[in-house]
Amino acid sequence: MVSLEKAVIARISKDGKTFEILVDSEKALEFRKGRDYSMENIMAVRDIFNDSKKGERASPSDIEAAFGTSDPLQAAIQILKNGQLQLTTEQRRKLTEEKRKQIADIISRQGVNPQTKLPHPPNRIMNAMDQAHFQVDPMKPPQEQVQAALEKIEPILPIKFERVEIAVRIPLDCAGKANSFVRGIAPVKKEEWKSDSWIVVLEIPAGMQTEVMEKLNGITGGRAEVKILRHIDI
Repeated sequence: MVSLEKAVIARISKDGKTFEILVDSEKALEFRKGRDYSMENIMAVRDIFNDSKKGERASPSDIEAAFGTSDPLQAAIQILKNGQLQLTTEQRRKLTEEKRKQIADIISRQGVNPQTKLPHPPNRIMNAMDQAHFQVDPMKPPQEQVQAALEKIEPILPIKFERVEIAVRIPLDCAGKANSFVRGIAPVKKEEWKSDSWIVVLEIPAGMQTEVMEKLNGITGGRAEVKILRHIDI
């Protein structure tokens, strides 16, 4: 367990009551990212508080009513997963930058410049986010922040979300290697096996065209053929 002096607060409000736990900041953050830590290794003490600074412990009945369990460790899991977690200054900086890059990557992969039909590189998108003073929420999933980021950067960077339907021709001797990659990026809409090739139709985010083509060229030694069938606005 972390010492009380180094612990930070994770809290959640339910039914008008506040519930807090004292946790190791690093382990708590890793737990929220999906790492398997036991709560006993994360919590400074096993207690659930209404106000940890005043030492006011939550009653067992309130814990039971709020979390459906009287076990403080099980209640703590819910608090840590769904509540607010205090971050150190360095943690907040690192997590904000991580989310910023993830948001830019999503926009780059799904959006294109409507004038050129080519994706904007992530660095260009991040520069536009900075220029637009877009505030990244370090605790919010990146996908949930994409629309807000788009609204901020569109006056600066022309961008449009669209998908493309493509037909891919793979030489038959490379079809086995390409199969798992192709089926991993998108559902196959149509496929046809010929004596010399495998032809498959997919629908992918417009910004992924270059990435898909480069990967297929690597698998086939530059012999893959890709044709855009249609653009689909989102």
